[in-house]
Amino acid sequence: MTDIRAGAPALHQSSEVPAGTMSGYGMLAVAFVLLAAIPLSAVQIEQQVWAPFALVGAALLLMFVLVGFYLLQPNQAAVITLFGAYKGTDRAAGLRWVLPWMGRKKISVRANNIISEKIKVNDLRGNPIEMAAQVVWRVTDTAQALFDVDDYKAFVVVQIEAAVRTIGSRYPYDDFEHQEVTLRGNHDQVGAELREELIARLRVAGITVDECGFTHLAYAQEIAGAMLRRQQAQAVVAARQTLVEGAVGMVEMALEHLSAKNVVELDDERRAAMVSNLMVVLCGERETQPVVNTGTLYQ
Repeated sequence: MTDIRAGAPALHQSSEVPAGTMSGYGMLAVAFVLLAAIPLSAVQIEQQVWAPFALVGAALLLMFVLVGFYLLQPNQAAVITLFGAYKGTDRAAGLRWVLPWMGRKKISVRANNIISEKIKVNDLRGNPIEMAAQVVWRVTDTAQALFDVDDYKAFVVVQIEAAVRTIGSRYPYDDFEHQEVTLRGNHDQVGAELREELIARLRVAGITVDECGFTHLAYAQEIAGAMLRRQQAQAVVAARQTLVEGAVGMVEMALEHLSAKNVVELDDERRAAMVSNLMVVLCGERETQPVVNTGTLYQ
């Protein structure tokens, strides 16, 4: 079976170059001179034969000069084209001038902030989760942004969603034992990886990412209740485990001190009884009540 993509031409990658434009202030002086020449030519129409031609020439030249003006604000660029061919990018702010038949397309190179829509993703363990990201991006190569992708702003939105899905599927949402990198517990690491993923995806459009992070991260509604109960159960088990480990250490320390100071001699049965009582006192959820024993352990 023949692959129809085998003969497809590769995408021509554009690259930004400086445009051959000039400051508009010099041409503005020329425009003022022409404005002064037009009334003078009009006065001399009846006195000189060539005056009408000078008037028409000055008017046409003035129109030629005026059409070439354009303004650029800070962090704004103008892509210059000639009959569809890219001729360079002008990034100099202020009043600028270029030949009137050259096309001008303004593009912002300022930082843009976007918050993606909440999307549903399956994490590493297959649990459905909801994720949304905040991304600060800007155009670094105007030629690539305009000529290598159809709509660079829409391209950014689509690639953010794709990158969030990719990162979300690489890690589990949570790991109570803290033995794995998780989406919820390792924000900085996962956010840095998301930024690297976005930079790689947006490089073809001449766009870089300055900052990104997750603005929403939660289990999907259909499993949120079950996962909450699971987290609560895991938290109870972990708390019990910590409590028991601490209680065992305290009991061991108490027995060692009693034996070291010869406070009381305990045989195995009395030692077991004391251990049982201390564990009940230390691990019990309700307050303990003292019991006075007037007999002996064997009666």
